[in-house]
Amino acid sequence: MKISICIPVYNGAMTITALVEEVKKTLHKYEFEIILINDGSKDNSEEVCVNITKQYDFVKFIALRKNFGEHNAVICGLNYATGDYTVIIDDDFQNPPSEILALIDEANKGYDVVYSRYEEKKHHWFRNLGSKFNDLVATWLLDKPNGLYLSSFKLIRKEVVEEIVKYKGPFPYIDGLILRVTDNIGTKTVEHTKRVEGESNYTLSKLISLWLNMFVNFSIKPLRIATVVGVAISVCSFILGIYFIVEKLLLPDASLGWTSLMVSILFLSGIQLIFLGIIGEYLGKQYLDQNGTPQWVIKKEYL
Repeated sequence: MKISICIPVYNGAMTITALVEEVKKTLHKYEFEIILINDGSKDNSEEVCVNITKQYDFVKFIALRKNFGEHNAVICGLNYATGDYTVIIDDDFQNPPSEILALIDEANKGYDVVYSRYEEKKHHWFRNLGSKFNDLVATWLLDKPNGLYLSSFKLIRKEVVEEIVKYKGPFPYIDGLILRVTDNIGTKTVEHTKRVEGESNYTLSKLISLWLNMFVNFSIKPLRIATVVGVAISVCSFILGIYFIVEKLLLPDASLGWTSLMVSILFLSGIQLIFLGIIGEYLGKQYLDQNGTPQWVIKKEYL
């Protein structure tokens, strides 16, 4: 059995060397490889990763020309993975490498994918709040099983990796691609530790971008909502129209309210603009896809 370890690196110069060392100690009984993908780090992560490749022949390093985002970096790494299982792990040491063995043991029960789950998450409260919202949205949009936490620390069988990398669009969402391919998914409770260096790279804007990717690229349910809401508003408008006609016939001297008219106009205009925005997101993503926007651009390879 060969294990591939895929590590997206962003401003991880202070932790990546120790992480590689820990992975090496953990997997010494296995044939393994480590794939480092530098996602346009602003520190000297690229230099550190190059030095690691000079030290160990089991390390592959791909440097991207700019920051494309975590999921783009991960799918880039998956294209270079050759193991029977591929484990994705962050560079921040919040997932101890020793827990990789627990994921492998669980995968040996026959699962295609094994997600880690935590008794207690040590992320910042804002990141935890974003994760809960992401979990609710994914359950609804992607038909994610209830109780499955879509963690970034996970193991994927080779056959599933081969299906995932067939996706060539510029906006990959790894968990969405996994749920497209298989429902044979296991979970394993593992330790989650506090971040030892720096802060989370997930800002509000990046979280919103991730949610939009999930909304637009992996589900048409938002468009169906627009249709349902449009029908509901039309029905309500029809009923109100009949009511106002009857009222005018019965009470011809009654004056209709200017305030209610303006509220109705503003409400319907707002609904229309929201749905136009949703349609615009779909069209914009489609345009960028057809325009050949790359998933990533490689600057250097050390294989």
